[in-house]
Amino acid sequence: MLTKLLVVYSSVLTTLLAATMLMGSASAKVENLDEINVHRINIREADGTLRLVISNHARLPGIIVRGKESPPKDRPYAGMLFYNDEGTENGGLVFGGRRNAKGEVVDSGVSLSFDRYGGNSQFVQLAGVDDSTNHIVGLTVSDTDARNSRRRVLVGHDKEGVARVSLMDRNGRTRIVLQVTPDGTPSLSFLDADGKVTNQIGPTRSQ
Repeated sequence: MLTKLLVVYSSVLTTLLAATMLMGSASAKVENLDEINVHRINIREADGTLRLVISNHARLPGIIVRGKESPPKDRPYAGMLFYNDEGTENGGLVFGGRRNAKGEVVDSGVSLSFDRYGGNSQFVQLAGVDDSTNHIVGLTVSDTDARNSRRRVLVGHDKEGVARVSLMDRNGRTRIVLQVTPDGTPSLSFLDADGKVTNQIGPTRSQ
């Protein structure tokens, strides 16, 4: 009789333990959290291929190509980095901004970029950078290859407030500029390969 009771007890206990483990396993797959503090999050495929990194400045990785990371460079930003199916970086959203020891604003801005496959050069970038050394506000479209990156289209404005659309040739030389100055004066300029204006269309002056 005692033996039968022990067998029944053992069976019940085993069943309860198995159910508890299954419940625990299920709850580990889906968990609702109100808040989480982390330094870095890596999103990977089932085979371990890296697809996305969300990181603070200190943990932002160096350039990764096919899963192999180059020695980290000082990227003065936090943000998200995107990786393709092969684990190679192909764009990202980064942001930063601080003052240096002199009180100058440096590394201030946001950039969303997409890289060419097989390289680490950007072919589309939407940026808003305005600090003591750089002013890059607008959209840039580039031609890229394994060695070079050449701007083809630039839409934005400069520090003086001139809104501009610039079109470049395959060598990155500006050939057409459409712009409006802060006072509202519009113009359309055509340039030769040496950057000299060959023709310009603007408002007609009053006689």
